[in-house]
Amino acid sequence: MAKPAKPRVKSAAEWAYERVILYIRDFEGHLNADQEVAMGFAGSDAGVLRIEGVGYSAPDILTFYGRDEDGAKTQLIQHISQLSVMLHARPQADPTEAPRRIGFRLNAGWSGGESGDGSA
Repeated sequence: MAKPAKPRVKSAAEWAYERVILYIRDFEGHLNADQEVAMGFAGSDAGVLRIEGVGYSAPDILTFYGRDEDGAKTQLIQHISQLSVMLHARPQADPTEAPRRIGFRLNAGWSGGESGDGSA
């Protein structure tokens, strides 16, 4: 009789990544047709990041990629013990296009960017 395979152990970062994606998906499900999800930096005056990708580095780092309010590429690298994300509904970046819904792409394994690192 063959031994059952051991379940793969996920790092704390991978668990946090998966939960953040679920929150993004749920949040996007309540947006108007002309809104997109953005992330505020809790406890900071750093502004808002229009989320284009999320990633993690095991065992304990999450990364958020996107653009700031001026359109500059932005990346937040955060230890999971400091994780505090505020999701914002923002007017879509380009009103002539459909609003971006990243939650479903992230959940399907999309990591964004041409380099595969989740960057925009």
